[in-house]
Amino acid sequence: MIFAWDFALKSNFVKLGLALTAIGSFAFAFAQEKLAQYIPSLQLTASNPSCLKQFYKSAPPFLAKESLSKNNYPLCYNGFTVMYSGVSKTPLWSAEYLNPERLSQKIKREDSFHPEERIAAGHRAELSDYRGSGYDRGHMSPNGDMPDKKSQHDSFSLANMVPQAPKNNQQVWRELEEATRAIVNKHKHDVYVVTGPVFSGKKLKTIGNGVIVPTAVFKAVYIPKEGVVGAYLAPNDSSLHVNLISVCELEDLVGMNIFPELTDEQKRNVYRLPLTAAQVKANKKIDYLQWDGKSQCAVDVSSEQILATQKQFKSQKMTSASQETLPKIDSNTQDALVKQLVQALLQYILQFVK
Repeated sequence: MIFAWDFALKSNFVKLGLALTAIGSFAFAFAQEKLAQYIPSLQLTASNPSCLKQFYKSAPPFLAKESLSKNNYPLCYNGFTVMYSGVSKTPLWSAEYLNPERLSQKIKREDSFHPEERIAAGHRAELSDYRGSGYDRGHMSPNGDMPDKKSQHDSFSLANMVPQAPKNNQQVWRELEEATRAIVNKHKHDVYVVTGPVFSGKKLKTIGNGVIVPTAVFKAVYIPKEGVVGAYLAPNDSSLHVNLISVCELEDLVGMNIFPELTDEQKRNVYRLPLTAAQVKANKKIDYLQWDGKSQCAVDVSSEQILATQKQFKSQKMTSASQETLPKIDSNTQDALVKQLVQALLQYILQFVK
């Protein structure tokens, strides 16, 4: 008799424990669902899982020059990732992973240039810095690569912009962006792209409140399935000139390891990258040009250094620029939510006990 009573008691404790676990899970799910009605963009995860996908083998570009590491802001966006400099008030690089599926999504351009509020005021570029400067607000990761409105909005952050000469931005750079998309669409290949400014010389021009004007802009590309890797380099002026260079030459110029997971042997190759979309043919591979044996490739990056750089991005939440403005929940709404939760819990408990 005592044994039976003891068994029943233990059985009831087990049921009680299961009930409490189930009730807790239900309460969390219910609360999440109800709050999502008022906060559609609610993110319960701590980080942006797409951030590291923008890099080949999840390895971000590594800043080899110590001077580049001052006042930096690693920034995750929808569709691309940026390493921003509070010194130049521009990105040092902007990285993106392109594939045919992503570029199949066509959206109408909607300009929404805006300062990046995650950056401290003293390090942040403002719209007023560009006004009347004679320079365009030049995208590094272009609007044309963005698959949805959130990504498009993010691409108009000034943290993704450099002061760009109008002819360079509107003609040369536009054509190179179109050529890169054509490689993805016509060859049906994935492409990793890193775009950024070059600051050469002792005296650099600034606009506004200290936004540094690049002397040139670069775009490095890697096409894993073809083994093609190389870079465009265009002076930031009205010359309409473009150089095709090796990634090693670019790394020597900018002081960073652009693709840490590629070997020096790969990065010394120079290919005839297309300058316009019309030059990309669906059944024609990109021609090899030459081997660069002169340039100094960036130093190798250790696995520990890659991991440390990855952590800067892994810990980030979704961008404030891409989130919707969160409405305030008034006291009446809060009371209503609580009442709904209590009533639902009571009904759930009764069903569980039965």
